[in-house]
Amino acid sequence: MKTLIFAKRNMKEIIRDPLTVFFGLCFPVIIMLLLTLIQSNIPTELFSINKLAPGISVFGLSFISLFSGMLIAKDRSSAFCLRLYSSPIKPYQFISGYIIPFIPLALLQSALCLIIAIPLGLKPGIGMLTVLIASIPASFLYIGIGILCGTFLSDKQVGGICGALLTNVSAWLSGIWFDLSLLGKTLEGIAKSLPFANAVISVQAVFAGDLTEALKPIIIVSAYAAALFAGAVILFSAKIKSDNK
Repeated sequence: MKTLIFAKRNMKEIIRDPLTVFFGLCFPVIIMLLLTLIQSNIPTELFSINKLAPGISVFGLSFISLFSGMLIAKDRSSAFCLRLYSSPIKPYQFISGYIIPFIPLALLQSALCLIIAIPLGLKPGIGMLTVLIASIPASFLYIGIGILCGTFLSDKQVGGICGALLTNVSAWLSGIWFDLSLLGKTLEGIAKSLPFANAVISVQAVFAGDLTEALKPIIIVSAYAAALFAGAVILFSAKIKSDNK
């Protein structure tokens, strides 16, 4: 109950900035529309909508990292967190309270990308639902990155790390725009060891109906997400102790 009350408060904070939410929801869609327009003017199929739409639905989650990181960083810079430190809420409840309100936002963003892709040629069906389900571990992953950064960085630093750096890493090392084999064996191996490419591979595989191929990437993404959650809890606990000295 304490976690849900805290999560409700955080949801209100998110809603108070509708312009940021609108940007986060719409920017991935704009990218998808631009790439589809490019595809319509070139003879070679570079951006197949059946791979592009699921991939963009995951890439858009990088903006959720920015929002979650900014929220916790701003709370830390105010007297709000100092008051929370004296409350009986445990660190894992703090972190859960920050994660919960971003999950529906992440799913809404992914769903919006898939729905907009239908008139662009994406075939509607059960594959869209499976993409949303498969994107849940990726949602926890990106939210966890934001919260981990927000726990020890200022809001300006979060803007740089989660805004510029993370979106570029997600874009270029996830295989959304091109086949990762074009990077060479070394960089391809590095990319596939990171969660971003695995998140994209998993949603593209489930949309194609290949659940076997999706299993390993989902496990990898889930492991990263769990590690980030644990790291955020540990770091937040340490932060409480240091701030209370």
